Amino acid sequence: MTPERQKFLNDLATLLVDGSPHAVALGFKVDDVGEGDARMRLPYREDLVGDPETGVIHGGAVTALLDHVCGLAAFTGFGGEDTPATLDLRIDYMRPAEPGQDIIAEAVSLRSRGLVSFVRATAHDGNTDEPVAIAQAAFMITNASKAAQDRARKAIREGDAS
Repeated sequence: MTPERQKFLNDLATLLVDGSPHAVALGFKVDDVGEGDARMRLPYREDLVGDPETGVIHGGAVTALLDHVCGLAAFTGFGGEDTPATLDLRIDYMRPAEPGQDIIAEAVSLRSRGLVSFVRATAHDGNTDEPVAIAQAAFMITNASKAAQDRARKAIREGDAS
């Protein structure tokens, strides 16, 4: 991959995370992005704990992280031109994450053809041998996702990304 292409993907990933109020509120960070793959992190925070007795991060935050990283992998799998929408997301929770540990999600687009991308992802807390959760997802470019993309691009051009 050329340095220019990598810069484009890095800028794209930053816009997708920083341009999503939900991702910003949860504190998602992009660790890496490539052609059809992505790695993101959910830093451990007390306000994201779902069970105060155990200190385990809420499953909804993990779901959002997996959906976001899968969407980023699908987007780059399509070349980064058209924003896909989540068509299907299945998550299997394997175990609770270790309290105090960031959750890392890694996704790869298995196939992006036509209007659909199929993605697989894993979430772990540093122990890649024992994932916290695994996900299978499908994303699709739709008229609604293209309209949302156009609105976001217009807001960015006009300097109002809110």
